[in-house]
Amino acid sequence: MKNILLFSLLVIMSCSCKTKAKETSTTTENQKNLITILDTIWNTEQRPITLRDSLMEIHGAESELVKQQQAIYEHNHKINEKIVKNILDKYGWPTKEMAGENGNWIICNVIQHSDNEIRIQYLPMMRQAVKDKKLEPRFFVRAEDRIATERGDLQIYGGQMKYYPETKSFNLWPVYDPANIDKRRTAIGLDSIAIFLKNRFDFEWNLEEQIKRTEEFKLKKQNRL
Repeated sequence: MKNILLFSLLVIMSCSCKTKAKETSTTTENQKNLITILDTIWNTEQRPITLRDSLMEIHGAESELVKQQQAIYEHNHKINEKIVKNILDKYGWPTKEMAGENGNWIICNVIQHSDNEIRIQYLPMMRQAVKDKKLEPRFFVRAEDRIATERGDLQIYGGQMKYYPETKSFNLWPVYDPANIDKRRTAIGLDSIAIFLKNRFDFEWNLEEQIKRTEEFKLKKQNRL
């Protein structure tokens, strides 16, 4: 009887080990597959943009070569958007271990290139991912500010620049409550607006100027209502 029990226990333990090994193998394979998918998305999403921009500097924005790359990018983006939405809807926001070192960047890049309704749809998931330490705050901030600018509202964290034809120069899209922007940025784990703008755009932050631009923006918007 003791021998039978011992044999049964060994069989159960063996089956359990095989099951765990199979689960580990499946998880590893899923990670490899997801990273491969995301790498493919990056290549098909970003390469046409890089090539388009390079051609634009050489041949101008109206060049047929530029238009060809833009068409390739737009075609690829529609496919990539569907894949990213399927991943997020099915599995939620992936961890860095699942998505790889650049996974979050790739997913956020596709969302950023999508229509505003897509950004709005996944913003709560991005916010939670930041809280869960799955996503760097800068990606969430980038999306939230883009939503605001697309709506024609003041941006919150100062991540969006715009080219202004009247001055033939880039400037910050007007910011909500410029005097307290660093408090908002610090609270979510970002550098000060001055450091960010200098490092990202080589742009000098001028609080007085930005307060003035915000007030002008609010006045113009009020007059349009």
